[in-house]
Amino acid sequence: MLRKRRPLDDAIETALSNATLEPRDARFARAIATETLRRFGQLQALLHGFVSKMPPQHRAGSTYEILLAGACELLFLNVPPHAAVDAANELAAHDDNAVHFKPLINAVMRRIAREGEAVIAAQDAARLNTPDWLWSRWCDVYGEEIAHGIARAHLTPAPLDIHAKGASCAVPDGVSLPGGIVRVRNAGRIEDLPGFAEGNWWVQDFAASLPARLLGNVAGKMVIDLCAAPGGKCAQLAAAGAQVIAVEREPNRMRRLRENLARLGLQAELIEDDLRDFAPKERAPFVLLDAPCSATGTIRRHPDLPWSKSAADVNTCANAAGELLDAAADMVADGGVLVFAVCSLQPEEGAEQVAAFLERHPEFRRDPILSSELFCMSELIANGDLRTLPCHLSEQGGMDGFYAARLRRSV
Repeated sequence: MLRKRRPLDDAIETALSNATLEPRDARFARAIATETLRRFGQLQALLHGFVSKMPPQHRAGSTYEILLAGACELLFLNVPPHAAVDAANELAAHDDNAVHFKPLINAVMRRIAREGEAVIAAQDAARLNTPDWLWSRWCDVYGEEIAHGIARAHLTPAPLDIHAKGASCAVPDGVSLPGGIVRVRNAGRIEDLPGFAEGNWWVQDFAASLPARLLGNVAGKMVIDLCAAPGGKCAQLAAAGAQVIAVEREPNRMRRLRENLARLGLQAELIEDDLRDFAPKERAPFVLLDAPCSATGTIRRHPDLPWSKSAADVNTCANAAGELLDAAADMVADGGVLVFAVCSLQPEEGAEQVAAFLERHPEFRRDPILSSELFCMSELIANGDLRTLPCHLSEQGGMDGFYAARLRRSV
């Protein structure tokens, strides 16, 4: 991921598919990779303090990655020093270049075991684990105090939220949140939780469940769900009685959406197409566009994002979103509602996108969101739009960062 900027989930799946690991070891390998990237800024600062000049990659192979992972095991995963040092040496032994740097790896790992905890304790973890391109933008938009709160929230893995298909669902150690959401700690394998096979619920973060709620009562009404996969919002709308037309252009994502709906026993008309090419038979009273974006609101789930993306990626997503919004607007009936949402913390992809859209489309106006629509959680509203942050609902474990605006077409 660090060298090729490949998404961590994809890289892990490829690595594990080529390995012969027991399930427990595979889970631990995933935990090492994930936590190393969650704490990458801290670990990088630590290693630079202990190694004055890291050997060049073309000579040292995976030496740097071995040290990062080993330091993470020692300092954040509670691996005994002897086991972490042995594992690092074993990894080096299987790399034709890193094997020549085993003395360095050994010495650094032993020093980390002795001195590392004190170094980590003195660090500003939230700031170090946030690259400059994100930190400076968040400070500009939210202020330094809130930016620090966002970054602190990213130090903890996201809990598992499940959305009940009916009124509620019973899951061990589950805590009820508003809107039929149950938050589960230490969930283990999702497929093993009660009610999964029966289709009683689907996985959906609390914040991700809010944009669909902004449509109001959709029972018996047509709703066009754009960029619909993996299907949480589609399931939410179908369960509420809507006649859903779900549009998704990626075949693999559409397959996952189809499988999820089948497990849940919910119905929707599935259209595999680019939404810019899709023309519904008639315009709909409700359209929901959850647009592709930089996904910086989901860093708790994807700790590689700060290090695999850049400000240029945000600009690319923002440019594409304008075109998608224009296409979505053409599908809205007179007097109908368009909800635009992104799981991004960047204003270029959210509020600035909507401001530009309203300038291009005077036939639409912002329909301000009321706190009563969001369980009286007024902190989730900014200038009439939905704006959730990872540090919101902090005592219950936080939530994803989402932006959504409700736009109504004139009659």
